[in-house]
Amino acid sequence: MLLDPGAVPAKVQAHFAECDGCRQQLAELRATLALLDTWEAPEPNPYFMTRLDARLREERAAAPAGWFARLRARFVYGPSMHVRPLAAMALSVLLLLGGGTYLGVTNGDQPAAQPVQAVVHDLQTLDSNAQLLDQMEALSSNPDNGN
Repeated sequence: MLLDPGAVPAKVQAHFAECDGCRQQLAELRATLALLDTWEAPEPNPYFMTRLDARLREERAAAPAGWFARLRARFVYGPSMHVRPLAAMALSVLLLLGGGTYLGVTNGDQPAAQPVQAVVHDLQTLDSNAQLLDQMEALSSNPDNGN
């Protein structure tokens, strides 16, 4: 409705004809666009780039306050631009090692053999306990026992 009223479907135009709130918002938007059309950008100062370059040189020359600021300044402003690719490579190697370690710990591609072995061990333990209980019951029910 704002930019091309002819391209708006008839159903939307009918809604705008009935709805006072929508008509008011459309009028406000048109007034805002008309005001923006009259605005002119100010001319930049001809010495802006010169002053900006001087400020950047001053910031590069100033001694950073702490060790972290010095390290950051070395990475950001330093002449050793070869450090950034090395840092990116080190981070990607760490990421690959971390992902490989995670995959090695989770064993996502191998079947779950550990729970089966644990179940077998539990069943063997119960079977030996049952044999022990049977032996104890046999001893307690023996009439030749001195008790």
